[in-house]
Amino acid sequence: MRITPRHLSTTVLAAAMALGLAACGNKDDKKVATQVAAKVGSEEISVHQINQVLSRSGAGAGNAQSMGRDVLEKLIDQQLAVDQATENKLHRSPEVVGQIEAARRDILARAYIQQITASTPKPTEDEAKKYFADNPALFSERRIYNVQEIVVPNAAGVADALRPLAAAGRPIEEAAALLKGKNIQFGGGSATRAAEQIPLEILPRIHALKDGQNALIEAPQTITLLRVVSSQSAPVTQEAALPRIEQFLLNQRAGEAVAANLKQLRASTKVTYMGEFANAPAAAAAPEATPAAPAAAPDAAAAKSTIEKGVAGLK
Repeated sequence: MRITPRHLSTTVLAAAMALGLAACGNKDDKKVATQVAAKVGSEEISVHQINQVLSRSGAGAGNAQSMGRDVLEKLIDQQLAVDQATENKLHRSPEVVGQIEAARRDILARAYIQQITASTPKPTEDEAKKYFADNPALFSERRIYNVQEIVVPNAAGVADALRPLAAAGRPIEEAAALLKGKNIQFGGGSATRAAEQIPLEILPRIHALKDGQNALIEAPQTITLLRVVSSQSAPVTQEAALPRIEQFLLNQRAGEAVAANLKQLRASTKVTYMGEFANAPAAAAAPEATPAAPAAAPDAAAAKSTIEKGVAGLK
């Protein structure tokens, strides 16, 4: 059983927990502070272990002391479980050995990725201001859209059938009736989405639409007919947007640096596929992860919108 810091907050425990043991043979008879917070049988739990948990959490420094005791109690429970698992030789079972090795690989890989991202240069204020100016749909001309959509598998003739309805700005119900008449399966719905909740690839097209207009978005796997039922202006000032833009650009750069590094490592390392994978067709390279658009408002929803699902093939 592994205790994780998910339900705890951040910051490092400021003060070490001194037990006040006197140092033998010390001329000044000074007390030597120990870094041991508790002993469970013969095993020690250190203040450093507590600090590690707190440093990955998210509360203010003022709560560190009280949280430190809570963390210590959980680490004691963890050690008791570890002792029993070892006594029962669970650490030798193939399943546990495999999980330990998988965790080790994951930790090392993450450490390497963090090393790369830590050296990523931060964007300048001028770069953030340029991004603000280049993306009015996200900021100065930001809107909140009430949209309807129909999502259809990309099959022969579907786009040709829907294109005239999109161009004429016909109601979404007419498209649904047309598809039903042709026995074509489709999905759809309606939603309210802020500009930053729409994929950056299609936001300029949506932003260009007036209320009552449609757009036909074709992707490799799907075709989406989207209608802007109504929208309202909700601009964001440059001052409010800059911190989020800077973080967005930093995340973007870090992702690009990691992808470039792994691409270089693949090119310089011989990778040989074995067994059933030796003759299998090569899978398409995973798309580079791109950070979400910088949130314009602190309460912007993080969930994927129906629009994102409808045009997932673009990503």
